[in-house]
Amino acid sequence: MNPLTKLGLDLGPLLVFFGINALYGIFPATAAFMVAIIASLAATWLLAREIPPMPLITAVFVLLFGGLTLYLNNDLFIKLKPTIVNALFAAILFTGLARGQSLLRPLLHSVMELTDQGWRLLTWRWAWFFVVLAVLNEVVWRNFSTDFWISFKLFGTLPLTVLFGASQIGLMRRHAPVTTEIITDGAD
Repeated sequence: MNPLTKLGLDLGPLLVFFGINALYGIFPATAAFMVAIIASLAATWLLAREIPPMPLITAVFVLLFGGLTLYLNNDLFIKLKPTIVNALFAAILFTGLARGQSLLRPLLHSVMELTDQGWRLLTWRWAWFFVVLAVLNEVVWRNFSTDFWISFKLFGTLPLTVLFGASQIGLMRRHAPVTTEIITDGAD
């Protein structure tokens, strides 16, 4: 899939959430988020004939916690969703590492190649980053207004994730597999 299309499908539902929240509030935004994430998964399926695990897991939690938010008319549930999703991703990655597996490898192997050590280090780093995101979400939603929490998701969490990902480029370069080229001079 085209990287810009993938980015649009990944970020589109969040942008819908932020836009609708700015206009109408958190409950209509939650409903719109739920519809947008289903549309995003459907578009992903139509374009790629597969749905990657992370967007699927996120969608399940958006639908579950968004549904609870709307049904119980309580925004607590949509605020807990990022904490639980990030903690779940961290737990999955840590569990894989405890079993001697880098669970990022099957997700990202088509995008990059790393040595076994590189995959382990990258997985450790992302697992801890997900823990940090879960803790940050808890601190922000418990100590600030709903509007601040929503702004933090857009202007805090998203840039932090992009910056963290970019900060891993050095590790990925250091742990890229060494390839050897065989040069022939044409004389056999």
